[in-house]
Amino acid sequence: MSPLPFKPEGVFFDLDGTLLDSGLDLHHALLLLCAELGVVPPPYDSVRPVVSRGSRAIISVGFPHLDDAGIVALVPRYLALYEANMAAHTVPFAGIEPMLTGLVGAGIRWGVVTNKPGFLTDALLPQAVPHWHPAAVVSGDTLPVKKPDPAPVLLACETAGCVPGRSVFVGDDRRDVLAGRAAGLFTVAVRWGYLDGGDPDAWGADVVVDHPNDLATLLGVGEVPA
Repeated sequence: MSPLPFKPEGVFFDLDGTLLDSGLDLHHALLLLCAELGVVPPPYDSVRPVVSRGSRAIISVGFPHLDDAGIVALVPRYLALYEANMAAHTVPFAGIEPMLTGLVGAGIRWGVVTNKPGFLTDALLPQAVPHWHPAAVVSGDTLPVKKPDPAPVLLACETAGCVPGRSVFVGDDRRDVLAGRAAGLFTVAVRWGYLDGGDPDAWGADVVVDHPNDLATLLGVGEVPA
């Protein structure tokens, strides 16, 4: 894979499923909720694909008999259970750490744009990756809108001091690509995330990558194959 035709000023990432593999901890919170309510818990493999869609989607896997109102009513308790153990098993995906180190070494600013509520984002990052120092963090409730609206991505660019047209947005969900494109960034879809049953090739991203090492090469901070 060849590097970008320009050196990016900034690279912005979705969080869950792109930078961090948080699926096990999100599933564990659902197991606890099911146990409290006497419901047979779903296996991890049935929960992992929907993680990027957030708490309502995760709860619906464990409680398929509930309507939307019933799901919404369980969200506060689910989030409380998750917050209590959110960093027990959450780690960066393999290859993410050296890629971020390469960005910092190249003087490229990086940040996070997630639909995760701010109180969870602000608690998770220092617990799971205290050595990370993103130039911008925009959560799902930082603004009145969230991805796929481009406003959170534009706010991240502004906060980090980056021109959108010379920046990159990376994510594992179609909403990431839509938000990044609408904000005027070069967009990258990744195959290692949760995907929600979607096909990254069908999302309209500028590039689709298979592994963080490929992303590092694309961004010009990894080895370019001979």
